[in-house]
Amino acid sequence: MKTCPLFGICGGCKYDFAANDYRAQKLHELRELPITSDAIWIAPGNRRRADFAVADGKFGFFMGRSKNIVPVQSCPLCCPEINNILPNIAGLPWSGAGGCLITACDNGIDVAVISTVPYFSTNFKHAAEQLAVLRVSWNNNIVVQHSQPVVSFAGHTVNYPPNAFLQPTVCGETIIRDMVISAARGAQRVADLFCGLGNFTFALDADGFDIAGIGMQRDLFRQPLTVGMLNTYDCVVMDPPRAGAMAQCSELVKSGVSRVIYVSCNPQSWRRDANILTHGGFRMTTLIPVDQFVGSAHWELFSVFDK
Repeated sequence: MKTCPLFGICGGCKYDFAANDYRAQKLHELRELPITSDAIWIAPGNRRRADFAVADGKFGFFMGRSKNIVPVQSCPLCCPEINNILPNIAGLPWSGAGGCLITACDNGIDVAVISTVPYFSTNFKHAAEQLAVLRVSWNNNIVVQHSQPVVSFAGHTVNYPPNAFLQPTVCGETIIRDMVISAARGAQRVADLFCGLGNFTFALDADGFDIAGIGMQRDLFRQPLTVGMLNTYDCVVMDPPRAGAMAQCSELVKSGVSRVIYVSCNPQSWRRDANILTHGGFRMTTLIPVDQFVGSAHWELFSVFDK
């Protein structure tokens, strides 16, 4: 394949991942960052979760800079499990407008619809019951569930709630987790902030804190861990949403934590938070980009700060 057949038609990708100069183009996004190691590249065809758009009975991806929908029966970025079921999901009797998150869990497919229409129709329910999927939900209400979707992290299996956060690829998730484990080696007590479903928590035997996840239900944007709480840890791992962790970084620089491992999906908020940490006495020792979001302008960053 010399080019993605959807590139330039749908708006899902900024860069053509099949182009010869794809890596050079995408690395340009990071030209001002102090990268310490070569980027890690994830191959296309590995995405286990994808957001699709729904409007006027159509299902697919938005066109670039448009609310028009390009019908999609297969996406070369997605894993085979998603592509195999995609035509059947696209053929559901859609109504209203919204999004459809399709996730390939360990034991099958989960379909989560967020719609402007509050309730699903009887026709939709009957059609959804015929799908070879684990569960279909509509605005977080269960339409049909044949089995509980589950995901695992380093051998620990947890239930997967509708619309929960997961790294987009299993291979990328594993690579990042291995780097986090290596960087945390030797720590006596670890706090895993924005822990989600536990990608790092179980492997590190860490205390997990999150807005919603497997750990303590704490809003770390409004209520970051205080200095007193932080001082019980020698290592902190953070993997926040795109908004970053500004409030938490402001507390970290006042604490006795000696190592911060920061995984970020937004170079802009990472730069802001890195400035807080470095101006507060931390020194960045590692910054490795991971192409988790193949084709897009987005990068995953793995970084380590020591004090």
